[in-house]
Amino acid sequence: MNLATSLSEVKGVGDKTFALLQSAGLDSVGKLIEFLPRKYEDFSKVTPIAEIKPGKATIKAKVTSVNVRQLGWRSSLTTAVLDDGTGRINAVWFNQAYRARQFSHEEFYFSGLFEMRYGRFQLTSPSAEKVKELPVQTGRILPVYMAKKGLKPAVTRKILDELRPFITMLPEFLPAELIKKFQLLPYADALLKIHFPESLQEFETARERLAFNEVFELILAAKLNKQENQKLSGFKIEFNQPKIKEFVAGLPFKMTTAQRRAVWEVVQDFEKAVPMNRLLQGDVGAGKTVVAAAAAYQAHLAGFQVAFAAPTAILAAQHAKTLDQLLSPLGVQVALLTGGSSKPKQETLRRLARGEVNVVVGTHALFEDSVKFKNLGFVVVDEQHRFGVKQRNELLATSGGAMPHLLAMSATPIPRSLQLTLFGDLEISILDESPGGRQPIVTKIWRNSTRNELYALVKKELDEGRQAYVVAPTIEESTEDKTLKSVETVYKAMLKTFARWRVGILHGKMKQNEKEARMSEFKNHELDVLVSTTVIEVGVDVPNATLMMIENAERFGLAQLHQLRGRVGRGEYQSHCFLLPSDIEKIPRRLRYVEESVDGFYLAEKDLELRGPGEIYGAAQHGELDLQVANIADTKLIRTASEATDWFMKNQTLDNFRVLRERVQKLQKVTTLN
Repeated sequence: MNLATSLSEVKGVGDKTFALLQSAGLDSVGKLIEFLPRKYEDFSKVTPIAEIKPGKATIKAKVTSVNVRQLGWRSSLTTAVLDDGTGRINAVWFNQAYRARQFSHEEFYFSGLFEMRYGRFQLTSPSAEKVKELPVQTGRILPVYMAKKGLKPAVTRKILDELRPFITMLPEFLPAELIKKFQLLPYADALLKIHFPESLQEFETARERLAFNEVFELILAAKLNKQENQKLSGFKIEFNQPKIKEFVAGLPFKMTTAQRRAVWEVVQDFEKAVPMNRLLQGDVGAGKTVVAAAAAYQAHLAGFQVAFAAPTAILAAQHAKTLDQLLSPLGVQVALLTGGSSKPKQETLRRLARGEVNVVVGTHALFEDSVKFKNLGFVVVDEQHRFGVKQRNELLATSGGAMPHLLAMSATPIPRSLQLTLFGDLEISILDESPGGRQPIVTKIWRNSTRNELYALVKKELDEGRQAYVVAPTIEESTEDKTLKSVETVYKAMLKTFARWRVGILHGKMKQNEKEARMSEFKNHELDVLVSTTVIEVGVDVPNATLMMIENAERFGLAQLHQLRGRVGRGEYQSHCFLLPSDIEKIPRRLRYVEESVDGFYLAEKDLELRGPGEIYGAAQHGELDLQVANIADTKLIRTASEATDWFMKNQTLDNFRVLRERVQKLQKVTTLN
């Protein structure tokens, strides 16, 4: 047996079970061994119901009755009466109707929060495990595995128990000197203790080693990528100081110190013989486009073409307009390239191939095979986490010969811990200043019961000549979830509520020319209220818009809420963001975070705690970078792992460690920007 052995060869795994394992992506011994528990339940401390107190509790009881009540189209409430002979209590589960089918007359361990809800004590959403299915050898510290694709945790535990002798013989894949220097638990011991802990302390020690593995491999991959980047040939672009000074002096506003510093860092990279690999991060409205424009002008002065990729057609059109306004007076030809096969697009492609277009701005259309450059030397990718690694590589590869310089931009500030791990191959420039004259946006959560009061505030602002966005989560009505508001429904409601004002609608299913026309109407104040989906999330700039209302606010992620809020507060007037959650009992933490802070870097750290790194890094990497045990916000762990990678790169080579090499090379492919 080895790590690649099919689980179909393991004792007790029949065809039906193996089919379940395959659908869950766990078809080999190695994959199952590294499928780690998501949590633990301590069944060693069981409390009789007669002695139960508020707080976390575990009881051993039978279910005497169970009832499921439908609360809505997709919501339900399951209640059960639990009896252990010393007393009875109620248990409650939300949206878990399957629980009614789970319970029999056998004994179960129930573990959850015993608390006062709706005027009575109950066990809220407890886990439930059949007593007879608990492996004796776990010492009643039970690892709980995710139920992937119908694969029950009890089945996972049973197969792992069969693999236990094999796990004990797993070889170490890190150098013995590194294990000793950083006092790490041996790999086989860590896996044994994470799957079969005899105490919570054992589990914690094992978790520390496996978390170290994850972060060590990430940082090593990033540092090796950076090392590889230094071997590439780039286009050396000399700094044209007089012309750049002229560009800065001609701007209709004064650059912030942070913007000037970022431009300086970029032009210094341009002068090197290796391609720039830099991330420009700044909060919404910090002025990243102007930095990119200055860099694009420098590349143009040296005779190179520039490609500027944006995630949406609306944002691409806006960037093209902004760059044209800034650069065309200086003799730079700027063109917009979006999807379709229109005659103007074909003409733009021909001009681009001939070198007549100096700066081309586009969406995913830039990655099409028909796009040819004469002399591409600089690539800007806005909201870079929205583009997959494969797409970025395709764009970089179009230059031929040397590798073009890359400036990735993100309005989602990258937490420090991610800078050292996932973004470790990038140099970082930070715009930590807002343009002058802007006031912090006032954010408040409003309940539906206070809508009339809110609308009175909005009408007052509209009467003073300001404008408002209203955001809805979906384009069309949901047949499954009646609480979810569509942009069409909200639009009709706003037409009545704000009958004295001009109300427009915008969403992703509209034709491109319709979307551009609607945004233009709003920007020119031909509309007072714009009801939209999240197509306005990134980059849209209307200084007179001071109000943002977000319906079903709990349906949006923290970073997305912050991005949406960033559509207001872009002018001299005081701006407000109103979060309108559905009629839910408990307000999610992320809404509270957005309400209490406008600091994008603080919110990015909170977002990382809530979501993990996969989504923040990018859609194409989600799933491949979801860490199972490491907390990417653990600065002590990251510091230790970073020191260990430095030691490894100084004293060892990957060629001597086959397993580590395979793991790290996979991460290199996922995270690299080149």
